[in-house]
Amino acid sequence: MNITTFAKRLCLLVPLLLSPAAFAVEMMPSPPQLAAKAYVLMDASSGNVLVENNGDQRLPPASLTKLMTAYIATLEIRRGQIGENDPVTVSENAWRTGGSRMFIKVGSQVTVSDLLHGIIIQSGNDASVALAEHIAGSEDAFADMMNKTVGDLGMTNSHFMNPTGLPNPEHYSSAHDMALLARAIIHEDPAHYAIYSQKEFFWNGIKQPNRNLLLWRDKTVDGLKTGHTDEAGYCMVSSAVRDGMRLIAVVFGTSSEVARAAETQKLLTYGFRFFETQTFYQKGTELAQAQVWKGTSNQVKAGLAQDLTMTLPKGQLKKLAASMTMNPQLTAPIAKGDVIGKVEVKLEDKVVHSADLIALDTVEEGGILRRMWDSIRLFFYGLFN
Repeated sequence: MNITTFAKRLCLLVPLLLSPAAFAVEMMPSPPQLAAKAYVLMDASSGNVLVENNGDQRLPPASLTKLMTAYIATLEIRRGQIGENDPVTVSENAWRTGGSRMFIKVGSQVTVSDLLHGIIIQSGNDASVALAEHIAGSEDAFADMMNKTVGDLGMTNSHFMNPTGLPNPEHYSSAHDMALLARAIIHEDPAHYAIYSQKEFFWNGIKQPNRNLLLWRDKTVDGLKTGHTDEAGYCMVSSAVRDGMRLIAVVFGTSSEVARAAETQKLLTYGFRFFETQTFYQKGTELAQAQVWKGTSNQVKAGLAQDLTMTLPKGQLKKLAASMTMNPQLTAPIAKGDVIGKVEVKLEDKVVHSADLIALDTVEEGGILRRMWDSIRLFFYGLFN
């Protein structure tokens, strides 16, 4: 498939031959100004930030920290390092941890799964410390795991000192980083993500509600976590899905439990009202075939390593146009996954998205006759081009 054919295929999805009226972009108001220290609204599919204010400011995250604690725990479960039914013996250190509690008893044994529910739903500091000790041996060692994961997820403005979010001068995160973490939780482990939508959890004769008020007020909201300390104020990371579009809203430093829910709702309402998301191509889909020299095959399939997903103000997806370029004179051997070209998506004259084209197959080096013949062809190709 050549570049023209590729552009035509994309244009089938985003028609450009529309009447002038069809191009009219819906009147779009300015984003809401929230009563919060920092906030971010992110599209979960594309990762695009739709609204932000002080999104990269380093702030105390309070119990939003437990998103990282839970993320590491579920990662260790998926890796087979721990099991959901493994018994965890509660240490005195975990039992004595102050703040919000699951009310586990010192010396008792609690399963990993129950601790995970206690962390996510009840925001139990005691549960967080118990699970951190079970995974890493100590809070300090677990904090090292947290900070390594920070790097893995590209959270450039986060540093953790404990699994709970209890105040520490060197313990901080940002609204943007928390949105990145929430996106990883949502996409990587849908089974455990379901816990974040549970409204209450019963343990040790005590039923505690999830502090995310939006779970009761908005049926499209299905997570994630709240946090509060005097230093941090009232914080929240939430996510909702409407008509197949998922948004992540993060607010830091509001004045009350009611305020953080109300300010988060403003962000979600704005995002769903004025933006739209579309996936044009999925990763691994063949978009073109590129010419290969000196190989066992003279062509290689080209595609994307990640979905090509765009989020733009409503009405603007219709104006997108795509183009594709291949690296010149691709020569075998070519390994599956090698970058062999680039896709650019433009809105009018502005590039709004670019992505590498990768080889979807491996092309081994051809025999001596193939290599000699292609060397001759390349010589004359160079003369006339």
